[in-house]
Amino acid sequence: MLRVITINLNGIRSANRKGFFEWMAQQNADVICLQELKAQHGDLTEDMRAPGDYQGFFHCAEKKGYSGVGIYARRAPDAVIEGLGNDEFDAEGRYIEAQFGNLSVISLYLPSGSSSEERQAAKYRFMDIFLPHMQALLASGREVVICGDWNIAHKEADLKNWKSNQKNSGFLPEERAWMTQLFDDVGWKDVYRQLHPDTTDACYTWWSNRGQAWAKNVGWRLDYQIATPALAATARSTSVYKEERFSDHAPLTVDYAFEA
Repeated sequence: MLRVITINLNGIRSANRKGFFEWMAQQNADVICLQELKAQHGDLTEDMRAPGDYQGFFHCAEKKGYSGVGIYARRAPDAVIEGLGNDEFDAEGRYIEAQFGNLSVISLYLPSGSSSEERQAAKYRFMDIFLPHMQALLASGREVVICGDWNIAHKEADLKNWKSNQKNSGFLPEERAWMTQLFDDVGWKDVYRQLHPDTTDACYTWWSNRGQAWAKNVGWRLDYQIATPALAATARSTSVYKEERFSDHAPLTVDYAFEA
């Protein structure tokens, strides 16, 4: 069995103060993918670099207090790849890949476009370079799961107020069409939706800090595990953990009947 968790921490130091590492130690996960570290390498304590039985690998942003991704692995990877080979986005710390035999586990933090038109343009640039990378990964013959904050709710069931968000970043027609292309044309699988095709309220992984979004469960599904077809077919269970709050996102766990 392979247990993989993904979570946007909205700051690894903040999540630490909120009990994330105590929770993580109890999950018996093989790999944990992190996004939005908001930390440089020098900010990470030894307990953050290697908590318990895990070894951490991090791709930090050059800008302080911004972005950054990481992977905790219980078994040492055969190789770790930081970045996509694109200067603009590698400087923002958005991609890290750990390879275990024929399995790749990737932590991805796709840009948000909600703050400005400039950032939405950057999001589209990232999507343009990432689609061919996704095609190449699928053609590589490796089994791959890409975990992370994709900053896109794919369908109406993936957010509470879909009607009022159709012109907002994260639910724009172009973004949703890009996700559809990944699944329907390229051939990737949305693991959560494969197991839970019809859920709405239970699927959300992010809630705005404004108003009563958390209390009223006015959420979005922005965090995904997207896998190659053979790996996705081994998925046995998936869950979103909401009993504690470590950030504005919730952890997404998937169990695969797969031996790496």
